[in-house]
Amino acid sequence: MKHIICIVLLFSLTSCYQIERNCTDFQTGTFYSEITIDGILYKSHFVRTNNLQIERYNNNIDSSQVRWINDCEVVFKTINPKNMAEQKDIHLKILVTTDSTYTFEYSYVGEKTKQKGIATKLK
Repeated sequence: MKHIICIVLLFSLTSCYQIERNCTDFQTGTFYSEITIDGILYKSHFVRTNNLQIERYNNNIDSSQVRWINDCEVVFKTINPKNMAEQKDIHLKILVTTDSTYTFEYSYVGEKTKQKGIATKLK
């Protein structure tokens, strides 16, 4: 009986734990991010305003319209797509935040395959 009470108490304490997400702190600013896809590390720097994101990666610059669905989810639409892949909107969800970073997952809108990464707020 003593063990059951301990298990119930432990379960009740862990079920109340909620992951911190201060997403509004990361809606605008200057960021650096890293994601690994198929074992390859991709690094990018980007600046995000309320309605625009300009990203620099692999000597490319990409601009997207920003539309926040809620405080932690955003959809990016490439402004001048150069191919079919860039015509697809990207859905990003902030999963966890710290004081200067956020962990996110993203996918093309309508697709189930998701990638994860970490972004650091620089300014």
